[in-house]
Amino acid sequence: MNAANYTSKKNIALILIIASLGYFVDIYDLVIFSIVRTQSLKDIGIAEDAVRGSGMYIINMQMAGLLIGGFIWGTLGDKYGRLKVLFGSILLYSVANIANGFVHNVDAYAIIRLIAGIGLAGELGAGITLVSESMSKEKRGYGTMIVAGIGVLGAAAAFFVAEYFSWRNAYFTGGGMGLLLLLLRVGMLESGMFKKATHNEEVVKGNFFMLFATRERAMRYIYCICISLPIWYVVGILITQAPELGKALGATETLSAGRGIMLCYIGTSLGEVIAGLIAQWSRSRRLSLAVFHIMSVIVVCLYLGSNGITPERFAVLAFLMGFSVGYWASFITVASEQFGTNLRATATTTAPNFVRAALIPVTFLFEFLVRRYDIISAGYIVMVLLTAISLFALWRLKESFGKDLDFVEN
Repeated sequence: MNAANYTSKKNIALILIIASLGYFVDIYDLVIFSIVRTQSLKDIGIAEDAVRGSGMYIINMQMAGLLIGGFIWGTLGDKYGRLKVLFGSILLYSVANIANGFVHNVDAYAIIRLIAGIGLAGELGAGITLVSESMSKEKRGYGTMIVAGIGVLGAAAAFFVAEYFSWRNAYFTGGGMGLLLLLLRVGMLESGMFKKATHNEEVVKGNFFMLFATRERAMRYIYCICISLPIWYVVGILITQAPELGKALGATETLSAGRGIMLCYIGTSLGEVIAGLIAQWSRSRRLSLAVFHIMSVIVVCLYLGSNGITPERFAVLAFLMGFSVGYWASFITVASEQFGTNLRATATTTAPNFVRAALIPVTFLFEFLVRRYDIISAGYIVMVLLTAISLFALWRLKESFGKDLDFVEN
């Protein structure tokens, strides 16, 4: 083995470790508000009947931050490199999470979650882009599977930290982990494909509007976004609002959103691995995604039809719902594989954040249907609608498994 190959393999291993740990911290910081929502809002003086409304305001601000950050970090990643985005994004969201531990009113809470969301937007897209460009086209699916399988366990860590420590300390812990991770990233090497693209001065890099330069490219990008719409609906509404849904179902006890999120993400961790393996074995990411979409709508219907639900049944269903939406890494890998090196970070970073930000209009739709019908009927309608849109988009996308990524968009 020559030195060049050894260095390459060592860098790939370092990229996988750092990307996995980065996603772990990313998910921890992304879900920590959902876990400490009730406790933290009551602690800063919000009345019990206003907790749900204040919580939706804050989570929507966080999601708006993710959308804004997707534009910022995606274009920077294609212009100046994937590593700079990794460093900048984690520094921003780590500092923001530490600041969140000091809030005393709803508006400050929301503004800081907006800033944290901007920072969180860059982590996963840059990490997956680095992994995809650093590994062989036959094995990169295993790489993204490892990143996601380890990363989503950050939600379980968030639950246990919030369970045993105050909500303020839970935010301090997330920020501290991010700053420690920043030190580990010293020594990582930039993507070779990106370096190659930078030498060609005629290639336009990191121009978001190039994604819409042709109808075909624009639809390719829109389909990439649509194939993952149900994920954040399941986590951000159906699990986060478990206490309210449980009440409507006549639950024997109040359902714990924090426990539900933990079990959901443990299920997601396993789902990410299985989704990745199905894609590798079948050599089709589209098949893997279709299987999980169908599975998710079935499990959600079982949840919404669980009259008299017990905490034990909710725990099982939360795990299964998490498993059934465990295709986040597969979706981001598809987005990464659809575009050339000069737009890859832009697409891979903005697409997942559009999906996360889509929770805002989905929330408005859900709330409209709750007022028009009831919370259970709203749950069914929105899940079926989002799944139908996702399956249509998946059908329209071309298979990308094994695609050579060393190309640019003109």
